[in-house]
Amino acid sequence: MILDWNGIMKLIIAAILASLIGYDREKQNKAAGIRTNVIVAVISCVIMILSVKVAQSSGLIDGVEGDPARLAAQVVSGIGFLGAGTIIKQEDKIEGLTTAASLWGVAGLGLAVGYGLYDISIAAALIIFISLRIAPSVKKRM
Repeated sequence: MILDWNGIMKLIIAAILASLIGYDREKQNKAAGIRTNVIVAVISCVIMILSVKVAQSSGLIDGVEGDPARLAAQVVSGIGFLGAGTIIKQEDKIEGLTTAASLWGVAGLGLAVGYGLYDISIAAALIIFISLRIAPSVKKRM
């Protein structure tokens, strides 16, 4: 059995980036914290790695060519369902939109890392983290 160290490294990077986002959610006492964000990003990464490997190895099977975007598209729709569960309407206030957006973001990070787009993933994670940290203080000043 040969270990796929590149794939394992991708999973670790996805987990670290998602932890950064999850840390903020956890600190704000939101529903989806570190664990949820890490799980979403790592499994999205696994699905993207699987998509790429299937597309590379399949060639043409029964007249169908492998397409790595097919499984990735299912992550996007699936995460919409999960994110919708975090959104709550109470009286005239809606809560959970930022948590839903962060779940969608870490799913995207996982897909990007799984595809090997490390620079884009790291930049996106930092931008999301900074916006989560800075936006509340800006909002208070308004």
